[in-house]
Amino acid sequence: MSRIGKQPIPVPTGVKIEIQGTHIKVTGGKGSLERDIRPEIEINQEGDELVCTPRGTTKRVMAFWGMTRSLVNNMVVGVEQGFEKKLLVEGVGYRAKASSSTLTLSVGYSNPVDFTIPKGIGIEVDKDNTITLTGIDKELVGMTAAQIRQIRKPEPYKGKGIRYFDEHIVRKVGKAGAAA
Repeated sequence: MSRIGKQPIPVPTGVKIEIQGTHIKVTGGKGSLERDIRPEIEINQEGDELVCTPRGTTKRVMAFWGMTRSLVNNMVVGVEQGFEKKLLVEGVGYRAKASSSTLTLSVGYSNPVDFTIPKGIGIEVDKDNTITLTGIDKELVGMTAAQIRQIRKPEPYKGKGIRYFDEHIVRKVGKAGAAA
């Protein structure tokens, strides 16, 4: 039994759900999301809740059960509230600047790096070099944040680079500290 899969998904007021076989469409105040789910899992709407049930008892089907429930729940939460991811740009002379569809990063390379923002993602850069990504698709927000972080990962000696807001970088002692 999947502890996550057997939990019902609450559907808030204002969120509309359309299920056609293995295709599910969730529409809310912030937009709409669509996804094809695995044929091993069946989703039914019972009142103001969605219930996922497996079609079989194999280990593979049970793994898909919890995953499918989480994906559909993220769709419901996304169209109602949305998702947000924050990144910090740290380092002397490191800057970030956002325009309509590109993010320009000056992070220690000889030329600035231009990153194209995918459709469906909102971006905002504060004056203290905090990049805030917003969107209704949790996967897309997280993937975009990971791609931006990949441009200049934080290094362990001075902590320079792009890191997640809640990420802790384990610092190392340099050469001078090892000799003492």
